[in-house]
Amino acid sequence: MISVHELEEHFRYLPPEQLDIVVEIHNLVARVAPGALEVLRREGLVYYDAHRGGPVSAGICQTLVQPDQIRLAFNLGAFLPDPHGLLEGNLIAKRFARIVSYEDAPWDDLAALIQASASFDPRTLAK
Repeated sequence: MISVHELEEHFRYLPPEQLDIVVEIHNLVARVAPGALEVLRREGLVYYDAHRGGPVSAGICQTLVQPDQIRLAFNLGAFLPDPHGLLEGNLIAKRFARIVSYEDAPWDDLAALIQASASFDPRTLAK
């Protein structure tokens, strides 16, 4: 995993509130999917299980920086349990949770989505 210092350096242009959200998502992924590979992208971060495939087939989640929010995105979010209705989007399978405020974010529910995504095997859809 990338160090918090590297994250802070890469995203130094973000307002502190948004940076705190990015770092907290990083910490959640490190906790629930410690083997995840983390890749910095211009628009955010991608987390995936390299032992199972690449960023799409074995994707866990993405942190996407938007001007007024951070999005926690799931390439296969349409197949994840979402009992609290956090996921938005109308693409074929991709969904995202909108995080506007660190204090108001449902961190436990977001951790559950990350855990569900880390455990999800898309090969089960073909059966």
